[in-house]
Amino acid sequence: MEVFTKGEAVLRIVIIGAGKLGYSVAQLLAQEQYDVVVVEQDEVRRQVVKDNLDVLTIGANGASPLTMVDPFVHDADVVLATTDNDEVNMVACMLAKKNGVKHTIARIRNTDYTQKAGEFLHTGMGIDLIINPEQLTAIEINRIIMTPSALDVEDFAEGKVRMFETKLNDKSSFVGKTLSEVDLPKQILAAMIFRNHQMIIPHGDDRFQAHDNVYFVGSKDVISDFEKRFSNTLTKIERVLIIGAGRTGRFLAPLLEKQGLFVKVIDKNRERCQLVAQKLERGLALCGDGTDIDLLTEEGIAESDMVICLTEDDKLNLMLALLAKHLGAQKTIVRVARTEYVSLMEKVGVDIVLSSRFLSAGEILRFVRKGGVVSVSLLEGAKVEAMEIIITEDCAIVGKELMKANLPKECLVCAIVHDNDVVVPSGTSVIYPNDRVVVFVQAEAVKRIMPIFEGRGTI
Repeated sequence: MEVFTKGEAVLRIVIIGAGKLGYSVAQLLAQEQYDVVVVEQDEVRRQVVKDNLDVLTIGANGASPLTMVDPFVHDADVVLATTDNDEVNMVACMLAKKNGVKHTIARIRNTDYTQKAGEFLHTGMGIDLIINPEQLTAIEINRIIMTPSALDVEDFAEGKVRMFETKLNDKSSFVGKTLSEVDLPKQILAAMIFRNHQMIIPHGDDRFQAHDNVYFVGSKDVISDFEKRFSNTLTKIERVLIIGAGRTGRFLAPLLEKQGLFVKVIDKNRERCQLVAQKLERGLALCGDGTDIDLLTEEGIAESDMVICLTEDDKLNLMLALLAKHLGAQKTIVRVARTEYVSLMEKVGVDIVLSSRFLSAGEILRFVRKGGVVSVSLLEGAKVEAMEIIITEDCAIVGKELMKANLPKECLVCAIVHDNDVVVPSGTSVIYPNDRVVVFVQAEAVKRIMPIFEGRGTI
């Protein structure tokens, strides 16, 4: 992985486009050690950013050569193009590279570009990272569905480490027990409890409660067996109903079918239905209204193991998920655009809520952060970050036992991969150069904690 720094100077990140994704990334980066500049031609959008975020805004066309010679843009370390137009994003990145910007990121949704001209986008246009929010969301949903009892699943260290999130129901054997009373396999750590919107790093005397969201981290093989303890929350998933045949639905449906699931897709748009039907071998694409109770009943929604709501309307997705539950669906997943809806939907009964923006932002944060940050996952509405970091020789905690490293309380080292072996750390564990570590950090503490792992901080 290439490591790019600017000495001890602050990295400047230029974001072109202040839409939903651009705004979210600007907000996250502005909370850390970055100098953020947002370029937005629409004056209303630009003013929203200016009024709410501590960033510099420029009212200009991000794909114009004149914008690229602006000193605030020309001297950037990273240019991120997130407008709603793929071609504008590609041109902006190409111009940025031509003007000396070292690293560029583009949001590109059209798979014709990425699949048929992917190499040219990298070599010919100088785009270092391509972000496709809908594809990222489909991949994440597929991963979660393949672990039926999980609310979230993330793999780290090239698949050696897995994070598994589950919600404890009233009948769980964990409820009422302290951490020390629970029999956990040696290669698994109960890394975090999320309760009443608060992150709890559990210790031996902390007691599990019903409806806790609990994050377990450990060796992937051991986690795969361990998650079966929670499989009573849902039978094996075999039949999936997707409402919405947009980009995410068209990515997701064939992925699920390859896993051996029977997939039905409902959408009011005939052209979209035809597009998704071409990607399916056994599944069905139905042109109809996903809010039609008669249609849903007729198509066997009560027998569906999973109903996935992927329309472009967040409120409609919520209504569809609740309707599906009422009609007998076992489990629901909703994709949202507005991140503030995530916790609301979970409160009213939606099983899993995913934000395409958070998934994309995690990829972008991984790329722009200095040091050996390999991946970033935003958890619980971006209140917590799970990071995989490759430890460098000048990291402040190298060679120290964790109990003597005095890491801030907002930070927990969940797993260490040393010489390809997964270690669930204890107080006496020692971190060495080139180890991969998985770390949970409260979002508001990231700015203070990251320098420790990047080799720039002291303890």
